[in-house]
Amino acid sequence: MPYPIYVIDAFTSERFAGNPAAVVLFDQYPEDVVLQAIAAENNLAETAFPVRRSDGDWDLRWFTPTVEVPLCGHATLASTFVLFTHVIPEARKIVFHTRQSGQLSVHRQGDKISMDFPAKSFDRVEEDLSSLFGTETPEIYKNAAFTMVVLPDAEAVSSFVPDRSRILELDRDGLIITAPGGSQFDCVSRFFTPAHGIDEDPVTGGAHTMIAPYWADRLGRPNLRAYQASARGGSMECRVADGRVEMRGQCAPYMSGQIEV
Repeated sequence: MPYPIYVIDAFTSERFAGNPAAVVLFDQYPEDVVLQAIAAENNLAETAFPVRRSDGDWDLRWFTPTVEVPLCGHATLASTFVLFTHVIPEARKIVFHTRQSGQLSVHRQGDKISMDFPAKSFDRVEEDLSSLFGTETPEIYKNAAFTMVVLPDAEAVSSFVPDRSRILELDRDGLIITAPGGSQFDCVSRFFTPAHGIDEDPVTGGAHTMIAPYWADRLGRPNLRAYQASARGGSMECRVADGRVEMRGQCAPYMSGQIEV
């Protein structure tokens, strides 16, 4: 059977930047092994599967090439773009129901799409990561999923050379590095999760559920301009309030077609 597939560059207004995600449209979910096989075949950071519910909302699931993940920002942005553009162009808002991240509301906001995600709490920890960074790291934070290291400046973020084997030895699946962003952005970051089959993710909405609350507290204001300094690069606007992180970004369509399952 043929099913529609789209590849969308998320958190960018230009093709070949941001973070590419595949979006596959089914009327109902096939077996999980099929979803995982499709994501592995696509071999992108994430493949998203939105399915319309009987109440008019949508279920949403995300898969890397190796695992299903509890939350993915850029693939949610891409899914919303596909639905607004090709399926329900009259809609202004979509509510996604997810297995581990609750309900996620998204809506049009001018030429951007706005997503409402739960903020992630975290704790400061003392840990020696000099084997990764060469020197003592002044601030390290952790939650259940990620380790976040705060570096002194944007140059330290962009020049960081990741050691895959040492990142895999960490006791969390994802490593965030972040720093002040300089004149154009409030913060910059990079994100690594080889445990999920992604050595470096180009632009990561899920990581900003931890990054944005940290910088909003440190800078003393809720609104932030964030840039993820991967090779592709991508940006978003964030607002932190009431235990939530609103992320606003754009998309650039790259490909549409069909898959045979």
